[in-house]
Amino acid sequence: MLKDQIIADMTAAMKARAPELDTLRMLKADIMKYEVSGADKVATDDVVLDILKRSVKQRKEAADGFTKGGNTEAAQKELGEIAYFEKYMPEQMGEDEVKKIVQETIDQMSAGPADFGKVMGAVMGKVKGQADGGMVNAAVKELLG
Repeated sequence: MLKDQIIADMTAAMKARAPELDTLRMLKADIMKYEVSGADKVATDDVVLDILKRSVKQRKEAADGFTKGGNTEAAQKELGEIAYFEKYMPEQMGEDEVKKIVQETIDQMSAGPADFGKVMGAVMGKVKGQADGGMVNAAVKELLG
């Protein structure tokens, strides 16, 4: 499981006194917070991927804010954490692959411009963590439009 890999990496980072230890601790804390938030909640790989995606999105926003504010050192720290999180995420699809899946979905659903939300939902279910929502959104707009 992905959670077990993260915990093992955190243990190794503690022993090696590696700089990514704080990043792994934050990630583990997010996973544990999910597990204690309700009865019988288990952090499956899908849940951990959702937590990772949320963390990456937050760090991208923070890095943009730091960059706009002129704090490039803090922005670089956030980008470094993103790079470390991506190690646990599945390989990301390219733009061409996403467009192909979007086109297939539109054809299957016989969708028109009014079906944007339905197409987005169907495509996001198919790409499940392998494509950025913004890229999917742009492809759906372009191909429906």
